[in-house]
Amino acid sequence: MAEEGDVLTDLNNNAAAGNGADTQPAAGIITQYVKDMSVENPNAPDSYQWQEQPKMDVQFNIGAEPISNEVTEVTLKMNINASTEQGTIYIVELDYCGLVGIRNIPEDQAHAFLFAEAPRILFPFARRVVADAVRDAGFPPLMVDPVDFNGLYVQQLQAKRAQEEAGGGDTPATGGDA
Repeated sequence: MAEEGDVLTDLNNNAAAGNGADTQPAAGIITQYVKDMSVENPNAPDSYQWQEQPKMDVQFNIGAEPISNEVTEVTLKMNINASTEQGTIYIVELDYCGLVGIRNIPEDQAHAFLFAEAPRILFPFARRVVADAVRDAGFPPLMVDPVDFNGLYVQQLQAKRAQEEAGGGDTPATGGDA
């Protein structure tokens, strides 16, 4: 019977080329973590008495920072502001990150993975962090609606191409905001 280590060795050997180079495409989340978080409750304790349903403003931003040739830190930033006519109820700012490993994948596919697929994978965990933070601030947990990161990515690519075709060729690369 093969040991677990033997199975991993066999998988690694099968993925290696004859010259020992790893040629199989691979992409995945190595680890994920809260990098920065802020929860503000600026009008407490008065805000606990307000009866008006809050207006929610939820903003997302996606960033990617190379750590090495094969590892990139993807940051899913969430900024949430709950307010009423009386004032701000709470503000939550979260930078939720994942270290993403990518090997032997074409640049355009790697870009799509970093700015569409990785945020999709990270989102449920970031949503849970936000829900717990809002609950811990003394309010009902906020369950942010699911986000179509792939759809947003495609929209940004199309907008960038349209802008370039209209003569705005000096636009920054897609991938900052989502």
